[in-house]
Amino acid sequence: MTDDQRFAARRPDVLVFQTEILTEDVTLAGPLTADLKVSISTTDADFVVKLIDVFPDDFKYPAFTPNETRSATAGAPYIMNNYQMLVRGDIMRGKFRNSFEKPEAFVPNQPTQVKYTMPDIAHTFKKGHRIMVQIQSSWFPLVDRNPQKFTDIYKATDADFQKATIRIFQDQSKIILPLVK
Repeated sequence: MTDDQRFAARRPDVLVFQTEILTEDVTLAGPLTADLKVSISTTDADFVVKLIDVFPDDFKYPAFTPNETRSATAGAPYIMNNYQMLVRGDIMRGKFRNSFEKPEAFVPNQPTQVKYTMPDIAHTFKKGHRIMVQIQSSWFPLVDRNPQKFTDIYKATDADFQKATIRIFQDQSKIILPLVK
């Protein structure tokens, strides 16, 4: 969970939104809400939303004194240019978007709301950083693969897995952040 998220931001199947450079600190505290309007070409899909703190282009932690043991390269600055730190991420298996007790298939290519509350956060994005949101449909190996088909995933065979086209309607989707004044 501490991996630099740039690897995902470069993938063509990951949707990325990013603010301009922050001119002041921004503190968030509480639950995040992902409110997505989507359509998929199949009957099920996963929706992963990640909130990321993007470090400045020239960011580095100060050099440590030789007595300090916090750095393997004591005395040298620890460079973190453009590091994309995962602050919070969560997944919603689409078929459970309305109820965990009664899963529902998607109607292929029909716009549908997928809204879920993510766990609380308490984080300050520092002046000079950026706020990024990444949306993707797989978080393997952290979460098992979805065959993109409304089925019991634990009994899915290789033949059940299929390619899906997933659309996020940007003008009808939002991430609600718990901003602290």
